[in-house]
Amino acid sequence: MDLVTGYFLSFAYILVQILNFAIIVRALMSWFNPSPDNPIVRFVIEITEPVLAPLRRIVPRVGMIDITPIVAILLMSAILQVLESTLR
Repeated sequence: MDLVTGYFLSFAYILVQILNFAIIVRALMSWFNPSPDNPIVRFVIEITEPVLAPLRRIVPRVGMIDITPIVAILLMSAILQVLESTLR
């Protein structure tokens, strides 16, 4: 594996970890219903919505539970593993 590939995989891993953390924070925020005017809340929504919105059109709700965050985390992990196995 060359240096550029290593940097790319490291960047992808860090990006996925940040998105996973943000998705978990957003799921926890949904339990407490914080003010949408809060800058932290807006930031978390802005960085997670591009990942979650397309999945919400595909993944059905289970009763009143939105399982989209779980699907997003699993999907990003799978994509990262495919990238890693392909590029190594």
